Amino acid sequence: MSKPDHQPLLQTRPRRPFYRDLTFQVVAGMVLGVAVGALWPGLGRELKPLGDIFIRLIEMVVGLIIFCTVTHGIASVRDLSKVGRIAIKAIVYFEVVTSIALVIGLVTINLLRPGVGMHIDASMLQHAPAAQSAAPIGFGEFFVNLVPMSAFGAFAQGDILQILVFSVLFACGLASIGERAKPVLQVVDAVSGGLFWIIKIVMKIAPIAAFGAIAFTVAQFGLSTLLPLGALIGEFMLTCAIFFLLVLAPIAHFSGFNLLKLMRYIREELVLVLGTSSSESVFPQLTAKLTRLGVNESVVGMVLPTAYSFNHDGTCLYFAAVAVFLAQATGTALGWEQQLGLLVILLVTSKGGAGVSGSAIAVLTMTLAATKTIPVGSVALILGIHRVLSAAFVFTNIAGNCVATIVVGRWEKAVDTQQLKRELDIGYRIV
Repeated sequence: MSKPDHQPLLQTRPRRPFYRDLTFQVVAGMVLGVAVGALWPGLGRELKPLGDIFIRLIEMVVGLIIFCTVTHGIASVRDLSKVGRIAIKAIVYFEVVTSIALVIGLVTINLLRPGVGMHIDASMLQHAPAAQSAAPIGFGEFFVNLVPMSAFGAFAQGDILQILVFSVLFACGLASIGERAKPVLQVVDAVSGGLFWIIKIVMKIAPIAAFGAIAFTVAQFGLSTLLPLGALIGEFMLTCAIFFLLVLAPIAHFSGFNLLKLMRYIREELVLVLGTSSSESVFPQLTAKLTRLGVNESVVGMVLPTAYSFNHDGTCLYFAAVAVFLAQATGTALGWEQQLGLLVILLVTSKGGAGVSGSAIAVLTMTLAATKTIPVGSVALILGIHRVLSAAFVFTNIAGNCVATIVVGRWEKAVDTQQLKRELDIGYRIV
């Protein structure tokens, strides 16, 4: 019997051994780090540079990657009205979703009330380090700070917002000169390729970085230090889960994709931020993955960097929960009128630390200072568990930013829906 001339070809790839999967390696590094930090705290404290070096390697190129991504994406469009339309839609989305996050954070912390009964005398607490230099940022100062003193200064300081402003202006300038910009775009594209090669190499040490970061955290603060504030940790984890369930999942559903499949697609990045508590460490990989999902390059280049500065879903949950928790712990009366005022302040101050790695404590401190009710010194209460909380809110930030990028892309009809569905169904694979 002759075989048919044509048989269906299945696009199958040999499954890699589980121990070669980056997600497994990062989780294993975190587990080993907890053990080393708990059993040999002296050694654990010495391992801190492993995580710091990894984050610095990423930060070394992330500014240039933002510049290349934004410049190539916008200049290739050649339609400046489209750029403005994308920006407006993105900002509106960010403000609505982060406002919802703040409301969820306030409602949950008031219902569960983990800080009630602690009876902490705030006068006995030392001021948090950030409190010494933190000061409220007004609207005027915020907008002035958007513009760098010089383009090189923005890159040197790693200020994402300033880099974004310069990149958008430079890209618009290239778009305005038409075909003459083509050689520059070719150079930008080549530079971008070189930068992503660096990221690919750096990612190989991600498990080592997660190991060092977790080992230091456990060694420095100890497992026992998490117990007194375990209620706050549990409350905040629940708050993040509620946000995923009530906000991100419905948004994803009505936008035509499955949130769980998206999280599976970016699982390596989500696991990595749990270990490093750094959203910057996964920006380049997310840029590549969102483009591979079928989101237009111009949308990814515009929305994702902007989301890093304005769409702090998890951070807003953190600010709301921790601020009210500190009021409860110190016996500070905080009625709904004061909490609505707190919400308005948070909408401003949450943008004040935009783009600054590890700025949550400083922003929280200046928020408390702006309320003039919650003792600023009470921030010292959560310093020991901040790392645990930051891992959760950075995780939420990353998922929220990816959802936002796809949603704005769908609004712009700039997403290949078939490619999006195909990639999410199959899951991310290294090619």
